[in-house]
Amino acid sequence: MTRQGKVSVVEQLAAEFQSTRHAFLVGFQGMTVQSDTALRSELRRAGMRYHVVKNTLARRAAKGTVLEQLGEQFTGPTAVALAPEDPVTAAKLLLKLFKEYQQFVFKAGVVDGKTIGEQDIEALATMPSREELMSRLMFLINSGAQRIAAATSGVARNVAVVTAQVRDKKAE
Repeated sequence: MTRQGKVSVVEQLAAEFQSTRHAFLVGFQGMTVQSDTALRSELRRAGMRYHVVKNTLARRAAKGTVLEQLGEQFTGPTAVALAPEDPVTAAKLLLKLFKEYQQFVFKAGVVDGKTIGEQDIEALATMPSREELMSRLMFLINSGAQRIAAATSGVARNVAVVTAQVRDKKAE
Protein backbone atom coordinates (compact mmCIF):
# COMPACT_ATOMS: atom_id res chain seq x y z
CA MET A 1 0.00 0.00 0.00
CA THR A 2 1.36 3.40 -0.94
CA ARG A 3 1.82 6.23 1.54
CA GLN A 4 -1.11 8.12 -0.02
CA GLY A 5 -3.27 5.00 0.24
CA LYS A 6 -2.44 4.68 3.94
CA VAL A 7 -3.26 8.35 4.55
CA SER A 8 -6.58 7.86 2.78
CA VAL A 9 -7.40 4.77 4.88
CA VAL A 10 -6.51 6.60 8.12
CA GLU A 11 -8.70 9.57 7.15
CA GLN A 12 -11.64 7.33 6.25
CA LEU A 13 -11.34 5.30 9.47
CA ALA A 14 -10.92 8.45 11.57
CA ALA A 15 -14.14 9.88 10.10
CA GLU A 16 -16.02 6.68 10.90
CA PHE A 17 -14.54 6.42 14.39
CA GLN A 18 -15.46 10.06 15.00
CA SER A 19 -19.10 9.48 14.02
CA THR A 20 -19.72 6.49 16.28
CA ARG A 21 -20.30 6.18 20.03
CA HIS A 22 -20.23 2.38 20.19
CA ALA A 23 -17.48 0.15 18.79
CA PHE A 24 -16.32 -3.41 19.31
CA LEU A 25 -12.89 -4.84 18.48
CA VAL A 26 -12.99 -8.45 17.40
CA GLY A 27 -10.53 -11.10 16.33
CA PHE A 28 -11.22 -13.37 13.39
CA GLN A 29 -8.12 -15.54 13.03
CA GLY A 30 -8.88 -18.83 11.26
CA MET A 31 -12.25 -17.86 9.80
CA THR A 32 -13.10 -19.08 6.34
CA VAL A 33 -14.09 -16.67 3.59
CA GLN A 34 -17.63 -18.09 3.58
CA SER A 35 -18.00 -17.57 7.33
CA ASP A 36 -16.62 -14.06 7.07
CA THR A 37 -19.00 -13.19 4.23
CA ALA A 38 -21.99 -14.53 6.17
CA LEU A 39 -20.86 -12.65 9.27
CA ARG A 40 -20.48 -9.38 7.34
CA SER A 41 -23.94 -9.68 5.84
CA GLU A 42 -25.54 -10.30 9.26
CA LEU A 43 -23.76 -7.27 10.71
CA ARG A 44 -24.77 -5.13 7.73
CA ARG A 45 -28.42 -6.19 8.08
CA ALA A 46 -28.30 -5.06 11.71
CA GLY A 47 -27.08 -1.61 10.63
CA MET A 48 -23.52 -2.10 11.80
CA ARG A 49 -20.33 -1.35 9.90
CA TYR A 50 -17.49 -3.89 9.94
CA HIS A 51 -13.90 -3.19 8.89
CA VAL A 52 -10.85 -5.39 8.95
CA VAL A 53 -8.09 -2.96 9.85
CA LYS A 54 -4.34 -2.74 9.86
CA ASN A 55 -3.46 -2.22 13.50
CA THR A 56 -0.99 0.64 13.00
CA LEU A 57 -3.38 2.55 10.76
CA ALA A 58 -6.29 1.92 13.12
CA ARG A 59 -4.30 3.24 16.10
CA ARG A 60 -3.53 6.42 14.17
CA ALA A 61 -7.14 6.81 13.08
CA ALA A 62 -8.36 6.26 16.65
CA LYS A 63 -6.46 9.27 18.04
CA GLY A 64 -8.94 11.81 19.34
CA THR A 65 -11.90 9.42 19.12
CA VAL A 66 -13.68 7.09 21.54
CA LEU A 67 -11.52 4.23 20.24
CA GLU A 68 -8.27 5.85 21.37
CA GLN A 69 -8.52 4.12 24.75
CA LEU A 70 -8.41 0.72 22.97
CA GLY A 71 -5.05 1.39 21.33
CA GLU A 72 -3.26 -1.53 22.98
CA GLN A 73 -6.00 -3.93 21.83
CA PHE A 74 -5.07 -3.43 18.18
CA THR A 75 -2.90 -6.55 17.99
CA GLY A 76 -3.12 -9.60 15.78
CA PRO A 77 -5.89 -9.94 13.19
CA THR A 78 -8.35 -7.22 14.19
CA ALA A 79 -11.66 -5.98 12.89
CA VAL A 80 -13.80 -3.13 14.14
CA ALA A 81 -17.59 -3.47 14.36
CA LEU A 82 -19.18 -0.04 14.63
CA ALA A 83 -22.69 0.31 16.01
CA PRO A 84 -23.96 3.84 15.34
CA GLU A 85 -27.32 3.29 17.05
CA ASP A 86 -28.22 0.80 19.75
CA PRO A 87 -25.30 -0.91 21.56
CA VAL A 88 -27.61 -3.47 23.19
CA THR A 89 -28.84 -4.85 19.87
CA ALA A 90 -25.26 -4.86 18.57
CA ALA A 91 -24.03 -6.73 21.66
CA LYS A 92 -26.81 -9.33 21.31
CA LEU A 93 -25.92 -9.93 17.67
CA LEU A 94 -22.18 -10.10 18.36
CA LEU A 95 -22.68 -12.52 21.24
CA LYS A 96 -24.78 -14.74 18.97
CA LEU A 97 -22.07 -14.59 16.29
CA PHE A 98 -19.31 -15.38 18.84
CA LYS A 99 -21.17 -18.56 19.72
CA GLU A 100 -21.88 -19.42 16.09
CA TYR A 101 -18.34 -18.80 14.77
CA GLN A 102 -15.74 -20.10 17.21
CA GLN A 103 -12.90 -18.19 15.49
CA PHE A 104 -14.75 -14.88 15.90
CA VAL A 105 -13.73 -13.53 19.34
CA PHE A 106 -14.33 -10.37 21.33
CA LYS A 107 -11.26 -8.30 22.25
CA ALA A 108 -12.64 -5.08 23.72
CA GLY A 109 -15.24 -2.42 23.13
CA VAL A 110 -16.38 1.10 23.80
CA VAL A 111 -19.97 1.96 24.67
CA ASP A 112 -20.82 5.62 25.22
CA GLY A 113 -17.16 6.42 25.80
CA LYS A 114 -16.57 3.67 28.38
CA THR A 115 -14.33 0.67 27.78
CA ILE A 116 -16.04 -2.69 28.15
CA GLY A 117 -14.65 -6.18 28.56
CA GLU A 118 -15.96 -9.64 27.82
CA GLN A 119 -18.18 -9.80 30.93
CA ASP A 120 -19.60 -6.37 30.10
CA ILE A 121 -20.67 -7.36 26.60
CA GLU A 122 -22.53 -10.35 28.04
CA ALA A 123 -24.26 -8.09 30.59
CA LEU A 124 -25.08 -5.61 27.82
CA ALA A 125 -26.51 -8.37 25.64
CA THR A 126 -28.89 -9.48 28.39
CA MET A 127 -30.37 -5.99 28.74
CA PRO A 128 -33.62 -5.23 26.94
CA SER A 129 -33.17 -3.33 23.69
CA ARG A 130 -34.12 0.31 23.28
CA GLU A 131 -37.36 -0.69 21.53
CA GLU A 132 -38.28 -3.09 24.34
CA LEU A 133 -37.64 -0.41 26.98
CA MET A 134 -39.73 2.10 25.02
CA SER A 135 -42.52 -0.46 24.72
CA ARG A 136 -42.46 -1.14 28.47
CA LEU A 137 -42.46 2.57 29.25
CA MET A 138 -45.38 3.22 26.92
CA PHE A 139 -47.29 0.32 28.51
CA LEU A 140 -46.74 1.78 31.98
CA ILE A 141 -47.82 5.24 30.88
CA ASN A 142 -50.84 3.86 29.02
CA SER A 143 -51.92 1.59 31.87
CA GLY A 144 -52.08 4.55 34.25
CA ALA A 145 -54.17 6.50 31.76
CA GLN A 146 -56.46 3.50 31.26
CA ARG A 147 -57.00 3.18 35.02
CA ILE A 148 -57.89 6.86 35.31
CA ALA A 149 -60.27 6.58 32.36
CA ALA A 150 -61.94 3.49 33.86
CA ALA A 151 -62.33 5.18 37.25
CA THR A 152 -63.81 8.37 35.81
CA SER A 153 -66.11 6.51 33.43
CA GLY A 154 -67.34 4.42 36.36
CA VAL A 155 -68.30 7.58 38.24
CA ALA A 156 -70.13 9.00 35.23
CA ARG A 157 -71.92 5.68 34.68
CA ASN A 158 -72.97 5.56 38.35
CA VAL A 159 -74.30 9.14 38.16
CA ALA A 160 -76.29 8.24 35.04
CA VAL A 161 -77.75 5.12 36.72
CA VAL A 162 -78.70 7.05 39.88
CA THR A 163 -80.25 9.85 37.81
CA ALA A 164 -82.27 7.32 35.83
CA GLN A 165 -83.47 5.66 39.05
CA VAL A 166 -84.50 9.03 40.53
CA ARG A 167 -86.38 9.87 37.33
CA ASP A 168 -88.17 6.50 37.41
CA LYS A 169 -89.11 6.99 41.08
CA LYS A 170 -90.57 10.44 40.34
CA ALA A 171 -92.47 9.02 37.37
CA GLU A 172 -94.16 6.44 39.64
